[in-house]
Amino acid sequence: MTAMTTTDKRAPWGLLLLRVLVGWVFLSEGIQKFLYPSALGAGRFARIGIPVPAFTGPFVGAVECVCGALLIVGFFTALAAVPLLIDISVAIATTKFPMLLKQGFWPAMHEGRTDFCMFVGLLAILLLGAGSLSLDEHLSLGRRRSRNR
Repeated sequence: MTAMTTTDKRAPWGLLLLRVLVGWVFLSEGIQKFLYPSALGAGRFARIGIPVPAFTGPFVGAVECVCGALLIVGFFTALAAVPLLIDISVAIATTKFPMLLKQGFWPAMHEGRTDFCMFVGLLAILLLGAGSLSLDEHLSLGRRRSRNR
């Protein structure tokens, strides 16, 4: 049996914090698309040229709410991260890239800091998995135990 290192003991907590951080940002942004549709939902989508904003605004809000919540609890974690990666990629392409072209590098980096962090956080979650402090892991252990009986 191999001894657990300090890193091994801390990694599950780090992954939990990463999932909560990334999931909470998406969940809260999704909720705000419903609370403030003209500023953050369909109205904003119309202003930046997203097609069919009356549909896409609430749709994106729902995806952010559902997938953000799934990340927080670590359920279907990889499956939840993929639509959010698409979501944040579209956000960067439609808002930060045009800003880069018009205003330059530093203004775009300043305005895009959260978007870029969410993008990298989602990639880290996909690469590292949900961790042992997740429903994915808990349910996986239960299935393994029932198969071994």
